[in-house]
Amino acid sequence: MILDGETLDLAQEVEALLAAVPEDLDGQVKPELFRSVLEVATSPCPDVSSAGRELELLRRTVSGLAERHGLLLAAGGTHPFALWEDQEIVDRPRYWELVDELGYIVRQELVFGTHVHVAIEGADRAIYVADGIRRYLPLLLALSANSPFWRGQRTGMMSTRTPVFRTFPRCGVPPHYATWEVYSNRVELMMRAGAIDDYTFLWWDVRPHPKLGTVETRIFDQSTRVEHTMALAALTAALAHRLCAAFDSGEPLVEYPSELVDDNKVRAALRGTDGDLVDFYRGEQVPAVEMARRLVDQLADHASELGCSAELEGILDLLDAGTGAHRQLRMFERTGDLRGLVGEIASHSRP
Repeated sequence: MILDGETLDLAQEVEALLAAVPEDLDGQVKPELFRSVLEVATSPCPDVSSAGRELELLRRTVSGLAERHGLLLAAGGTHPFALWEDQEIVDRPRYWELVDELGYIVRQELVFGTHVHVAIEGADRAIYVADGIRRYLPLLLALSANSPFWRGQRTGMMSTRTPVFRTFPRCGVPPHYATWEVYSNRVELMMRAGAIDDYTFLWWDVRPHPKLGTVETRIFDQSTRVEHTMALAALTAALAHRLCAAFDSGEPLVEYPSELVDDNKVRAALRGTDGDLVDFYRGEQVPAVEMARRLVDQLADHASELGCSAELEGILDLLDAGTGAHRQLRMFERTGDLRGLVGEIASHSRP
């Protein structure tokens, strides 16, 4: 979020920041739909710790650029009091095409998220990994929840970003594809029908990304603290590693009903880690915190093999000290001041 340094309102200043970005970061600092939004992206990194160091550098660099322009940057799933009606569209053909196609649906999408790409070798292997991550999407959302305010109101949800983005077509919990052949045939059918230009217009919560050779997990609210972003990245990488091992050993993958995964996702958006989620293996509801601790234990060896055990331990901080949504609510309860809350978010966003 690009903020006016004094009022903490969203500022329509992305072009000024882009013009000031050093050449060595070309392509890693980008615009998004609105002129009040800045996207940063690491280059392909060999491991989670390398990605973390690069993300810290990116955040420090763009924060410094913003401050020199009288601006601040803040990371969260939503801006607590901004209105989408006040935001200006970035002057790029792709975004105006989206506005022309989707109108109100895209104009009210004033939300902020994180995407984690994990390189996967082999087409069917990638589909297996995406199908496997699919059942964990609600838990990943609960851990990342960081948007309890919207348009100046406390919504009663831990991830208000989730229902805002839900209005988009071709988003949310993806189908269970099972094989590359099924996936590619379904994408080609939509392209022939003129529904999409290519697969990147399928905005699923997790999707294969063939052009990059990755599986991309897109469920996360934007984390305020870099260490929480890296904890979620480590969890995603370790989970993908575990699923790759299962694929290589010929372990069959159960297809869980989309309506049940989606029901869990709504629970996660409402209550975050405070609520219960359906455990598919046990066929009953269990506390999300219990499910998360069990998953971290199950992934410990995979994280060790990937060299991201320290980053994965950040998940325990989200469980013990609270998610981003918990922290926002505690800050607000101390003062009742939403502008002060935005200032706190900005201060914790800078490494």
